[in-house]
Amino acid sequence: MKNLIISLSMVTALLASCSPSSDKKTETNTSPDTQKEMASSQPEPVKNDPEPVEIPADFSTLVPIDVLNSKSPNVHDKYGIEFSGNCYSCDLASLSITKKQIRWTNVCDEKDTFEIDDFSYTTEGNKTIFKTPERIYILTQIDKAPVYELVIEGKKLELKNKRISKYFTTKKALPLFTENDCGDFEG
Repeated sequence: MKNLIISLSMVTALLASCSPSSDKKTETNTSPDTQKEMASSQPEPVKNDPEPVEIPADFSTLVPIDVLNSKSPNVHDKYGIEFSGNCYSCDLASLSITKKQIRWTNVCDEKDTFEIDDFSYTTEGNKTIFKTPERIYILTQIDKAPVYELVIEGKKLELKNKRISKYFTTKKALPLFTENDCGDFEG
């Protein structure tokens, strides 16, 4: 009986070692090149989220300018500070756009502001488009000086003591443009 149990154990062991197993590895020695090929052949997950568009830092301090000499080939002579809105009536609005807020501020009174918190934005080439429930603001860079043109579509934007200019530049670039002296107006 002892011989029969030993014989059956040997046959079972022999059969188990010869049978194909789904758990066995067929490749035991893979080279680094083979591993790279296997890794690169697997598809990468598709990213559905578009990369967030950054609002240019220049948009945080935009000041109004106007066309002073439309025939001038020099952009700094063509555009400049509007005398009436800055000195006499003091009703122009500067513009500040950050990720969280669009702010219109009277050029003569920093406390006189109108703020918009609910907006989205996209960029298309040299245009940045800001959408609110009432309006679409399209800010286009029309010159590298920098000069930006603003177009507002939708419900008319009426602000007290804050007239919206068609053209803007950065506060940093403003000294390069033609500047009228306000004289006695203290603007």
